[in-house]
Amino acid sequence: MRIAAILNRDGGSLRTIDVEALAQRAAEIFAANGHDLEIHLVKGKNVERALRAAARNARIDATLAGGGDGTISSAAAVAFESGKPLAVLPAGTMNLFARALRLPPGLEEALTAIAQGDVGYVDIATANGRPFVHQFGVGIHARLVRIREGMSYSSRFGKMFASLRAIGAAALNPPRFEVELKSGSRTMTRTVSGVAVSNNPLDNGAIPVAERLDSGLLGVYLAGPVGTTELLTLALDVLRGRWRDNPQVSEVEVSRIVLRFPQKKRNAYAVIDGELVKLDRRVELVLHRRALPVLLPKKNEGQA
Repeated sequence: MRIAAILNRDGGSLRTIDVEALAQRAAEIFAANGHDLEIHLVKGKNVERALRAAARNARIDATLAGGGDGTISSAAAVAFESGKPLAVLPAGTMNLFARALRLPPGLEEALTAIAQGDVGYVDIATANGRPFVHQFGVGIHARLVRIREGMSYSSRFGKMFASLRAIGAAALNPPRFEVELKSGSRTMTRTVSGVAVSNNPLDNGAIPVAERLDSGLLGVYLAGPVGTTELLTLALDVLRGRWRDNPQVSEVEVSRIVLRFPQKKRNAYAVIDGELVKLDRRVELVLHRRALPVLLPKKNEGQA
C-alpha cells in the first residue's frame, strides 16, 4: 500500500521533537511491513491543502495524518469525502480519536500498530454537514475553549494547565441558555449550561472518549443549569470518571437529532473537535454508520 503521511510541524508534540528523525523512522517501519510511505512535513496552515492533494492523487492508497485533534478532524473530513482510508498518528495533547481507535500512545508504537493493521470502517458524525470524529459542544465546553485560547502555553502540559485555569474562570459565570431538541417525533425544550453530542456514546474515563466507534449512535449529553459550585463539582466528577453520576447530567442515544437555540446571541460559539465555530440557530447532527475508512491498529495479544 502506498501511503501519504501528512505531518503537521506546528501541531501537538511534533513541535517539540525531531520530526525529521520521526519521519525517517516511520518510513522504515512501514517499509518493513510492505508499505511505501511518502512523507510530507508541512506547516499547520498548509495541512488541509496537503490532505486534499493526497486524496486526489491516484497513486496514493491511504493517508496518515499526524498532529493535534484539529489536524485529525480535518483529515477525517477529507477521508469521509474521498473514501480513502485514514491512519491516525497520536501527536496531539488529548488524542481523543486515537484513544477511541485504541492506538498505543507512543508515536513509534502507534506507527508499528498501524503498519501492521488492516483497513476497517468506523462511524463519523456531521453537524450541519460538517464532519466530526469526537464531539460537538455548546455552552460550557465552548466557553472553556474560548477562555483557554486567550492564554499562552507552549507544551502539552501547559495546555492542560490552561484548561484547568479556564475551568476556574468559567465557574465565575457559567453559561445558561435554552435549547430545543428534536429527535424523530419527539421534541423537548430544556434550560441548560451545556450540550455535548459525541460520535458514539462516551465511556466513563477521566478523558471521556467513545467506548466503541461502530454503534451507529450519537451520545447526547445535557448539563443542567449550574452555578459556580455545581460547575466545579461537575469538573471534578469528569476528572474522576464519575460524571455520569452527577445529578446535573442527563443523556440519550440517537442516530440523528436537531438542536435549536431560540435565544441565540450574535456572538455565540460552538466547538467541533476542539475548534471554535460560529453557532447556527439550528444544528442538525447525524451519525453516519461505518462511513469512515481507517487503518485500524493491530490488536495486541489478549486484546478483545
